[in-house]
Amino acid sequence: MLAPDAVRALIGRFYNDMWNGWSAATAREILTEDIDFRGSIGQHVCGHDGFLGYMETIRTAFPDFHNRIDDIVVEGERVVARLNYSGTHQGPLLGHPASGKQIEYAGVAMFTLRGEQICKVWVLGDLWSLMRQVGAIEA
Repeated sequence: MLAPDAVRALIGRFYNDMWNGWSAATAREILTEDIDFRGSIGQHVCGHDGFLGYMETIRTAFPDFHNRIDDIVVEGERVVARLNYSGTHQGPLLGHPASGKQIEYAGVAMFTLRGEQICKVWVLGDLWSLMRQVGAIEA
């Protein structure tokens, strides 16, 4: 089991290197091959290829997508991170065309670790707020 500081560093790499830097190499390094991922837009994917496809969906919709970690709580092999997401809606998202709008919404991610890698992630994002900001639903 990783020490709490090492776990925080791993979660930092997940967001800062992998998501903010769009690093597929980091994804393959820090995620187990059978990663089970439920994203903030409601999609469930498994494995490296499924996860990288999900990342590409987000990158297409928000090329400047940015994750900010506001808080991390570590309890053994379980981790919770409170987050803020931001970006510019420049591509299709869940059937809705690009709006060009700046978005910002909050979320929480729950992680399960296996050894020194992440094997499960469940992200609960404020999807209602996101869809409202891109104009997919009325306020």
